[in-house]
Amino acid sequence: MRLLIADILEKSNTITYSKNTLLRVPLRLGDDAFIEKHISEGKFQDIVKTMQAFRSLMDVYKVNDYMACATSAMRDADNGAEVVAACKKSGIDIQIIDGGIEAEIIYNSYFNDKIDKNKVYLYIDVGGGSTEISLFANGNLAASKSFNLGTIRILDNQDKPETWDEMKRWVKEKTKGYKNIYGIGTGGNINRLSKLANEKEDKPMTYAKLKALYDYLNSYSLKDRIHELGLRSDRADVIIPASEIFLTIMKVGHLKNIVAPRVGLVDGIIQTLIDRNFQK
Repeated sequence: MRLLIADILEKSNTITYSKNTLLRVPLRLGDDAFIEKHISEGKFQDIVKTMQAFRSLMDVYKVNDYMACATSAMRDADNGAEVVAACKKSGIDIQIIDGGIEAEIIYNSYFNDKIDKNKVYLYIDVGGGSTEISLFANGNLAASKSFNLGTIRILDNQDKPETWDEMKRWVKEKTKGYKNIYGIGTGGNINRLSKLANEKEDKPMTYAKLKALYDYLNSYSLKDRIHELGLRSDRADVIIPASEIFLTIMKVGHLKNIVAPRVGLVDGIIQTLIDRNFQK
């Protein structure tokens, strides 16, 4: 769960933002939702407490507009609506968004001013429960789909071979006929992989480099990835299945490289709020 508080900057009729505060609380709702299809009582209470804390911080920072989105784990949980109702009592109104809306918000964080209409992009966001893939051509969204493949889902052995096959077929079909497709990856894992590869933000990472990094990380045990490589415990396990998803998509879609602009859903939400508040 993440809270991003942003300061809005207005200059010469242009609206931008700077990140003031970013908090991350690794609750791992998917461990419940993807196996039991239910948020356990313990994690239910953790969500409510986290939302109460977020609400208090928002009040202290005098936040004047917000948007709270829940994704794959809450989509799968049969008591997602109950969680939403409990959080509303704490003053946070959560929307459970589908994969299509999630993808739209995520690419909204990057494409507004970065897209080159002469290039073709495959935008890949890998989360704990789902992977969102969007193809952009001629400056427009050509295709987008959400797949129930995510890092926590894979670690919990809740991924299905047919879902992998469906994703590969979709990528192959949507990318055929295009040359020089540029990959853009979002999510905490590709950001970390990019940093481990010593790649600067927006600098492409080749398929070969990502594969070599994956092999290197996978040669260490989980314990050694934490203690010897210095990865956080909640990153050291999920970074392996995340790499596998990115490598699979890059191989099937013939992507030579991928960039990690280090933005995600929270950034897209801020951009969505800017669009909502400054449309005029």
